[in-house]
Amino acid sequence: MKHIKEASWIRSPRNFLGSVTTFSREISFDKDIKKAYLEASALGVYAAYINGKKVGDAYLAPGWTEYAERIQVETCDVTAMLTGRDTVEIELAPGWKCGMSPAWAGNIKAKPVSPSLGACEAAAIFALTVEFTDGSEQVFTSGSSWLAERSKYLESGIYDGYVYDANFTDPEPLPAQEIFHTKDTLVDRIGERITAHERLPVKEIIITPKGETVLDFGQNMTGFIEFRIKGKKGERALIEHGEVLDKDGNFYRDNLRSAKARAEFVCDGEERLMTPEHTFFGFRYARLTGWSDEIKPENFTAVVVHSELRRTGYFECSDERVNKLFGNIIWGQKGNFLDVPTDCPQRDERLGWTGDAQVFVKTASYNFDVERFFEKWLADLRTAQRPWGGVPHVIPDVFDPDMFSSAAWADAVTVCPWQMHLTYGGSEIIEKSLDSMKRWIGYIDMFIRDGIWRGGRHFGDWLNLEHDSNGPCDVGVDKDLIATAFYIYSSELLIKSIELCGGDAETYKANRQRSIEAFRREYMVGGKIRPEYETQTACVLASHFGISPDVAETAAQLNALVTACGHLKTGFVGTPYLLHVLSDNGYAETAYSLVLREEYPSWLFSVKMGATTIWEHWDSLRADGSMWSIGMNSFNHYAYGSVADWLYGDAAGIKTDESAPGFKHIIFAPLTDGRLSYVKASIESRYGVIGSEWHTENGVTEYTFTVPEGCTASVILGGKTAEIGPGVHKFN
Repeated sequence: MKHIKEASWIRSPRNFLGSVTTFSREISFDKDIKKAYLEASALGVYAAYINGKKVGDAYLAPGWTEYAERIQVETCDVTAMLTGRDTVEIELAPGWKCGMSPAWAGNIKAKPVSPSLGACEAAAIFALTVEFTDGSEQVFTSGSSWLAERSKYLESGIYDGYVYDANFTDPEPLPAQEIFHTKDTLVDRIGERITAHERLPVKEIIITPKGETVLDFGQNMTGFIEFRIKGKKGERALIEHGEVLDKDGNFYRDNLRSAKARAEFVCDGEERLMTPEHTFFGFRYARLTGWSDEIKPENFTAVVVHSELRRTGYFECSDERVNKLFGNIIWGQKGNFLDVPTDCPQRDERLGWTGDAQVFVKTASYNFDVERFFEKWLADLRTAQRPWGGVPHVIPDVFDPDMFSSAAWADAVTVCPWQMHLTYGGSEIIEKSLDSMKRWIGYIDMFIRDGIWRGGRHFGDWLNLEHDSNGPCDVGVDKDLIATAFYIYSSELLIKSIELCGGDAETYKANRQRSIEAFRREYMVGGKIRPEYETQTACVLASHFGISPDVAETAAQLNALVTACGHLKTGFVGTPYLLHVLSDNGYAETAYSLVLREEYPSWLFSVKMGATTIWEHWDSLRADGSMWSIGMNSFNHYAYGSVADWLYGDAAGIKTDESAPGFKHIIFAPLTDGRLSYVKASIESRYGVIGSEWHTENGVTEYTFTVPEGCTASVILGGKTAEIGPGVHKFN
């Protein structure tokens, strides 16, 4: 940042809530330009234009942060856009600043952001700097010298979409209103920009049994529809977005709850190409209403929008159903990694739920390079953490600050930084997060009674199947058991983090051991979970977190539970570790059976039902075509996609070594299965591409491992270990 703090925050002088304001100014200069750049930010979202052309390729800038503490500044080079006689425009929309759905009003206590700005009002700040070849410069800063007018976006919101009137012109532009708001919260952009990626054509135009016209883009995704339209002057053309069709083949959007998720265009009789700004939708299908133009597929394109993440992970095998599942996981991550790791991109929620992020973070970091993405999000988590150490459910935090902190959800404060360390190496993210980790453990210590975290309010093993799937989402697995297990796990990660930073962790070690012993007394007999607490998730946590005195016996108990019913019963808490516990303890065949099962409940059930992303529920759409519910049923919810880290780490066998993080030393330990003839995976590390593949033919399996320069690896096959260096290595 150079000159933006010399500018003034500005807003519209008139209060058109939910609309978009355009700030404009004519600028001129007669000197030769050496360099020009625009620094801009907003309490809301903005898009900048010079002479009618958009500045940069980002959407929804400057992103979503804890506004009261941090607001990102975007800097763009505009040298080539200036002529010396130029019109500069900044469109300011409400975005996340004002967009929280009223459906969540009971949980929300609005945080004060500015004494000069209402809860649903947006503001912008920017500075255009022009440097000349003679060494001088001219700076054009936001202030009352800019005109403010209501734009053609008469309505714009994250949840409800937009209304764009091509006929509208503000009859009375007024000087922008300067407001007092601190500039101390302005920071250079930390996270990745939000940009457009794939462009999807219409796959099919459907006339539903109700006679409605619906576009099918063939892929559930996040973004918007770009369309060409002429229409008749004053005609209102409407696009409504949805994820699925109902069992009769009709357009369905009840699961969006109160989100209108619509794009409404008021025609002026001129042909136009509409490329919307300032919002996004989660959809595969679009219902068209009020279109007098002939509806042609070439007039509509679905534009995929998400954070600018570089793809780093790939997986394939001989079973196309599993390949489709993996593809759905990739699409689920793209659809929900839009500046923050949201739970879903379509309904009146779209929040950065901590629980979803921590269960998926390992998979996320293999699929894409998410180091900067999580650096930004974790900085907001640390900012939002309560003074007493509690961690909010969602980041950025929009809920009541007095709301409880839930085990497994709030543990994102330890799990996510540690995974960044394991995947990418280095200790900077640990050093930044260490105090936050300690405060979270200190918060839990206030609730520990004789080593057990008793009471409190928790989400439990959310959406598990130890009970009727139509019942409450948080029952079925003892919550104190889960909470104590995660206290033990987070304590372990904190201990490792402290030691990584050269600190003394003896007190935390003692407290962790106390809780391990208490867990064993309370919930176990020998190496088994007591009958009154026996669930798949209880066995998973006791095994995977190193709590059980006999992990082999606990894993055997888990295997017995799974084979007895033939399927998984785990929810958000148990699912990420379920297959690992089985395969790590000699039950790889059972793990593979769960992966390859296509009957409900399973990962492949959604694939069988035509899913193109990961569902929120194991049965979001049932075999008879009915829906799980209206109230909470997302068809793009990435949490159960955490299974991909097992595909990378066990099916393909690519594992990190904690003593040499960032894949400096790689462990290859693939597990084969007779139902697959080959598995192939790769992860691009900071050192280069790591590869693992195996092929079985006529009872003989050949393995190929690729080690980047600067790395070493251990190959574990058939109980034997071989050490290898950089290059491509084959084993039989």
